[in-house]
Amino acid sequence: MADHGTSMSQAFPDRVEVRGRDLTGDLMGRLTFTEYFHLLVTGSEPTEEQRYFLDLVLVAIAEHGMMPSNVAARMTLAADPGSLHGAVAAGILGCGPVILGTSEACARLLEAARASGGTAADVARRAGAAGERLPGFGHPVHEPLDPRAERILELADGRGVSGENVTFARSLRDAAVAEWGKPLTMNVAMPIAAVMLDLGFPSVAVKGVPILARTAGLIAHLAEERERPLGFLLAAAAEDAVSYEP
Repeated sequence: MADHGTSMSQAFPDRVEVRGRDLTGDLMGRLTFTEYFHLLVTGSEPTEEQRYFLDLVLVAIAEHGMMPSNVAARMTLAADPGSLHGAVAAGILGCGPVILGTSEACARLLEAARASGGTAADVARRAGAAGERLPGFGHPVHEPLDPRAERILELADGRGVSGENVTFARSLRDAAVAEWGKPLTMNVAMPIAAVMLDLGFPSVAVKGVPILARTAGLIAHLAEERERPLGFLLAAAAEDAVSYEP
């Protein structure tokens, strides 16, 4: 028989209960939003290190300039100034294996490697043989190093939370050099996945971290868009950059 229950929350006439806790009597005023997010996703309050690194990665990826997600959101708001929610949604809809969704692919790769007992060299060799990109490596702007990735790894080492996933990620960087014959930038997605997994964060929710973070960045872009409109300028720039070939 199917389980039709939920462990998330329930609203009652005199209170709201979330994950077995009283929202107003226990959580509000005590938990930060980062801690609350962890509770919502996992059902438990984070340890100090889980809170610290969840906070860290949210800050690391909330904003990264005029990325496709931000451009799509700004252009949507320019076309429909009253649709803030639609503009935010437009920015999030492109979250996939190229933008924002890469951490999920990295988490799956790390978990699969651990489950199979394969080495970093095995993973790199299979990707190379299949002509596939290696998730978490390469970046159009940051090279040879992604400063965000390096900072996450530095803090993970410094606070003693680097575990087998961080170790494997570093081994994979070396294996990628051997397979492709050149250095590949380890971008921010791989350390995010590795540190989150080492801290016990569920892999199924890893993609939610960049989505949550980038939502904050999108709202900031859209607040600026209303004061300093760029949406139609971006559309015009796209028109100028593309030639018509009948």
